[in-house]
Order: sequence, then structure tokens, then C-alpha cells
Amino acid sequence: MPQAVQFDEYGDIDVLEVRDVPRPQPAADEVLVRVRAAGINPGENAIRSGALHDRWPATFPSGQGSDLAGVVEETGSAVHNWSVGDEVIGWVDTRASHAELVAVPSGNLVPRDPAVPWQVGGSLFVAGTTAYSNVRAVGAGAGDTVVVSGAAGGVGSLTVQLLRRSGATVIGLASETHHAWLRERGVIPVTYGDGVLEGIRTAAPDGVDAFVDTFGDGYVDLALELGVAKDRINTIIDFAGASRTGVKSEGMSGSANAVVLAELVKLVTTGDLEVPIAGSYPLSEVHAAYRDLMRRHTRGKIVLVP
Repeated sequence: MPQAVQFDEYGDIDVLEVRDVPRPQPAADEVLVRVRAAGINPGENAIRSGALHDRWPATFPSGQGSDLAGVVEETGSAVHNWSVGDEVIGWVDTRASHAELVAVPSGNLVPRDPAVPWQVGGSLFVAGTTAYSNVRAVGAGAGDTVVVSGAAGGVGSLTVQLLRRSGATVIGLASETHHAWLRERGVIPVTYGDGVLEGIRTAAPDGVDAFVDTFGDGYVDLALELGVAKDRINTIIDFAGASRTGVKSEGMSGSANAVVLAELVKLVTTGDLEVPIAGSYPLSEVHAAYRDLMRRHTRGKIVLVP
């Protein structure tokens, strides 16, 4: 029987189990994909813990995962755009991609170019479309100076690159171990923590136009202290701060579709977008993968490889 990650109650990492499950049966408009890689995301931690129960409640037993890359193993009766053996990149909205096999709506997939490594393709959708949305949410473009917190993380590392492509000057908040990587991509690094406000002001003597918060922990207030207008501040994690202050909290809104995913795949294929992979784990080591994620200091994405 195929295996999948599931949990029966809210809790810490230890509630996750890798189980034998029935082989998924694709509906008429779905394809069955054998997963080669599936990214993990901070939102999954929050859902599993119950922190987002009011927003995205779990039904038990619950699976996990949205991102995926793999090979089509079976097609539904109404599917004519995919064939068995096709290599694909995509997503599910059923919290089910952390598995060996997953049924995926045919419209949620795009072709995998051979130039895109499996781990990259399997971790592209959530972080990539969120980063794409970040650029749009703050209206970034040429002449703007934009600060990004968590600039070397899974979403942050892609956001800074897309912001640079928009023509913006980008200041990335990150630990010093990531500064060289940021500089190589045209980003001005500033160390987070004590002195970050002064560091930003030194890096941007003419002021900051927009702020993208991918980390939380008070950065919404920091953005306001820098004088950034509320409609040019976007946080993807500090929902309470957004509610309290009136700044934006647009996640993947408006970007979570196959058109944007195909555009991101093309950027990866041409070498215009790098998706750093911080670590790859077999499905059986899902606990270790999430412990790594919860450190919140890795550069780029952590991926399960069933």
C-alpha cells in the first residue's frame, strides 16, 4: 500500500505518522501523481498545531502538504491534457501531497522542464506564488526601496529575487550567514535583531517605500516606525498585527493558479529564479524535516522526497 503523512489530533510534530493508506482513486477530472518531491511550509505547522483552527480547521485523520512534483501514473476519464508518464509540477488543496501517491485536479498541474530539479519543482507552488503575490501587494517597481524580513527563508528568498526583477532596490533582513548569498543576488543585507532599525536607515537614507514581512515577530510595527504607508506593507504571517494596524495580509491571493506557476517554472528554467533547497528528507523522516523547518534559520526550502 502507498504511504502518506497523517495526524489524528492537533499537536506538536510527534502527532505526525507515516501510514499505509488506500491507493487514491482519481476522479474524472483528476490525475494520479506519484510524488517525487513535496515541499513543507510553515503554514502546515500552524494548521497541525491548531493555531489556525478558526481560519483553516482540520478534519481528522488529516493529511498534509500542498506542493508537489512527480510523474502521472493514472488519468481520470475526462482528462485529455495529461498522459501516463508525464512529469508535472503542481499543487493540491486537499492537504495530501506529503504522500507517495496523490490525486490532483488536472488544472493544478504544469509540465516539469528537465532543467527544474525535482526538489525545486516540488517546493515551488506555495512559496513561489506567495512571493509573486508579495511583489504585487506592495506595488513594487523601479525606483522603490523595499525591505523584506526573513529574506533568506523559503518565501523570502524568492520574494527578494522577484522584487529585484521588478526593478526595486531591496534590503533583506537576515542573519549574517546569509548575507553573501543576498549580496550575490543584488540585495542589501541587514542583520536582524538589535540595531535593525538603524541598519535599515543606514542602508536606505532616503527612506523605505514598501515592506514585506515573511517572519512576523514585530516587523509590522517596525515597518510603520519606518514611515511606510499601510497599503504598502504586507505580512504573510502576522495576521494579528495586520488586524490591529490595518496593513495588508495577502498571502497567495490572486496568484495561486497554474498561469503564475508556469511563469515561475519558466523563470527557474532560464536561470532567472533560484529556489534554494535547505534540505531533503525521506517521508519516513518527516519529524526531522519539520524540526529543521521550525528552526526558522534555513536558507530556502525543505523538501520531502517520498
